[in-house]
Amino acid sequence: MHTDTQPTILLIAPVMDALQAALDARYRVFRLYEQSDIPAFLVRHGADVQAVVTRGDVGVTRETLEQLPQVGMIAVFGVGTDAIDLNYTRERHISVGITAGVLTDDVADLALGLMLSASRRLCQGDRFVREGRWETTPPPLATKVSGKRIGIFGMGNIGQAIARRAKGFDMTILYTDRQRKDGLDYQWCADLHTLAAQSDFLVIAASGSAENRGIIDASVFNAMPERAWLINIARGSLVDEAALIKALQNHVIAGAALDVFENEPHVPTAFFALENVLLQPHVASATVETRQGMSQSVLDNLAGYFSHQDIPGLIQ
Repeated sequence: MHTDTQPTILLIAPVMDALQAALDARYRVFRLYEQSDIPAFLVRHGADVQAVVTRGDVGVTRETLEQLPQVGMIAVFGVGTDAIDLNYTRERHISVGITAGVLTDDVADLALGLMLSASRRLCQGDRFVREGRWETTPPPLATKVSGKRIGIFGMGNIGQAIARRAKGFDMTILYTDRQRKDGLDYQWCADLHTLAAQSDFLVIAASGSAENRGIIDASVFNAMPERAWLINIARGSLVDEAALIKALQNHVIAGAALDVFENEPHVPTAFFALENVLLQPHVASATVETRQGMSQSVLDNLAGYFSHQDIPGLIQ
């Protein structure tokens, strides 16, 4: 049962059942995704909303925020803010909090998992055994990972976590970012194309900002060695998917392993016919432990805002 003294939040998209239950217990919750007439709903209830909860892959539109005159906080289930107009939230003095640091390990783990699974053909090997082909045919050779050169595009928390793991495979670690990171004993590359040209595995760990949209394009694939693999655990919007498909079809690069896509959950069907691509349904943070931690982080960020205390995951 809700009271008039409970803060009102707007839930933009579904989240974990446990988090939804916790939100219901603490707040008056409007679920935008359940409304058949969203504009009319916002006209009726927009002025009541004090905070927004959304997922990183969904965000919240400026048009929606314009209908929420009292909103002062956006709590993001995730770390991505590319679907939020941060210039507008800054103008409105709306706080934005993410689940900072909670999913770093899982995303970095999956980056290494994708690199190993794709290059060592683990999915193909599983099918090879299940289909009984091993009894009559030797399996094809795969590609070694240890000792290779890994190029990391984006050396934030996740990029650095990937680098630490790659070090355990005796890999040479190269990176590029907006600027050189002091204190990192990795090889700095001044630009993306220089990084691509020197990488056996090019891992995308950069933010999904507007300036990065489509930045992994045909020119990057042409710069990569033919033996190189592309690994994307960041955002699908960073990759020109049509150019990637063409590069895979023409063996411009060895292959790709992708956890994210430009128009999720819709994946270009051209990928399905390719044996040199590994596809995952955006599951980098999809472990029980991390999703529980992300849920608690959302609750902590909201609690900090409504109690006028520090917001642990505040980015602005």
